[in-house]
Amino acid sequence: MRKYIIHFLIVSFVFISMSVIHSAEEPHITLRSSYSDLSVSQVQSMSNIFIRKKRDWGFVCHSTISHSYNLRSISGDKVVVDSATGLMWHQNGFSEKSFAYGTNYILGWDKAKEWVRNLNSRGYAGYHDWRLPTLEEAASLLESSKSNGLYIDHVFSKKQEWIWTGDRNTSSKAAWEVDFRYGHVLPRNSDFNCIRPVRSLK
Repeated sequence: MRKYIIHFLIVSFVFISMSVIHSAEEPHITLRSSYSDLSVSQVQSMSNIFIRKKRDWGFVCHSTISHSYNLRSISGDKVVVDSATGLMWHQNGFSEKSFAYGTNYILGWDKAKEWVRNLNSRGYAGYHDWRLPTLEEAASLLESSKSNGLYIDHVFSKKQEWIWTGDRNTSSKAAWEVDFRYGHVLPRNSDFNCIRPVRSLK
């Protein structure tokens, strides 16, 4: 009888251990991944952010998510995997020198979407489902303090100081952007911005 009890305890321990490991690998926070037209008030009501200052056009904030970043190289392509959100980010973002503006590499919003389509055509890191991030996804990268001069973790390239999202502002129809220089979230009418593609892990 004692032999069966010990066997039962061992099996139970292994099962519980496997469950803990499996749950640790699962994304804990799910961020919106489909695009939307968002008003300023809707954006200011986003979860997982702490707003330091509100403005008429947006706000200054940082993410409250405890990220778990892992830099990987897949077939020579660098990606950053965040197990806290279940997202895979392009580590460098758009970086073609012919489109340089200072230390940043920029494209218009429509051109940015075209560039991502081309990225998918060639299968960056073996994947074909890269996209511009939603505002929630992009804002999740904002840190509370600067690293390498930007409010974003140093695991990412610092040559994308502000990035496009796939979301639009309801009133101006400008695309929402996240600015890592100042921690801003705001709609941008400018023709040019940086790009950091993302994809959802399956």
